[in-house]
Amino acid sequence: MALRFSANLSWLFPELPALPARLEAAAAAGFGAVEAAWPAGCPAQELRAAAERARVRIALLNTPPGDPEAGELGLAAVPGRQAAFRQGLEAAVHYARAVGCPRIHVMAGRVPLGTDRAAVAGEMETTFIENLKYTADLLSQEDMIGLLEPINNRITDPRYYLNTPHQAAAILEKVGRPNLKLQLDLFHCQIMDGNLSRNLETYFPLIGHIQIAQVPGRHEPDSPGELNFPYIFELLESLSYTGYVGCEYAPKGEWPAGLSPTGRAKHRPAGWELCKDRQVLGGTGSGCHPYLGMRALS
Repeated sequence: MALRFSANLSWLFPELPALPARLEAAAAAGFGAVEAAWPAGCPAQELRAAAERARVRIALLNTPPGDPEAGELGLAAVPGRQAAFRQGLEAAVHYARAVGCPRIHVMAGRVPLGTDRAAVAGEMETTFIENLKYTADLLSQEDMIGLLEPINNRITDPRYYLNTPHQAAAILEKVGRPNLKLQLDLFHCQIMDGNLSRNLETYFPLIGHIQIAQVPGRHEPDSPGELNFPYIFELLESLSYTGYVGCEYAPKGEWPAGLSPTGRAKHRPAGWELCKDRQVLGGTGSGCHPYLGMRALS
């Protein structure tokens, strides 16, 4: 079964300042879908219009981070911030509805400054579960899916509350709502646990979205690193994965002039070596995307 890739506009095409321009660049590169963190400063109607012009789906958005100046990165598990979380969730649902996005990453948030992780773990879990039940009820009215993403606390964010797929799966079981799923970023999973084949197989029934980046540099899948992405993609195909694979990494390669989904590169961009005959980007014709190294076939 062919995989479907989504360009993360918060990471890819950084030379373009605005999300609509990045979306259009993703479409020109052959992506059939995009995703983004909280789209601050971009009116929903502008993003939707760009998506409709480019015939690209918006696959995923995040809940708002809270107060970045106070060091917040999500609020769903943060005690005392329930009202702000619900306000942000409602804003995310409103935005997602306006742009036709069916999935929202519900950001757990960080362990509060000045507290010990172990000392507040129970209270944070209770808060998270209560907020997730509220989230599931709200999203069910919109036919949307809520996603929980574990973020590693070894390299990326030492204070983030949700760190492993095991922890996320246990919380999902306690919440018990079918419209909440696991968002498995293989970059974070490899750093925290490794054992990707078994983790993908074990948690596959819970997975609603996957994201990729090479480890440890968080660059393109074919950049030097620990992960064998041709094998991982074949494993996902063998599991009949039908969701999106989000490309969330800092690109080292650039999109060269003259390269499009219907043409060939004037020179070999980063990622060329991983080209495979696999319909992965959703574009027409054939071309090789420098960020993926995968061939898009009609």
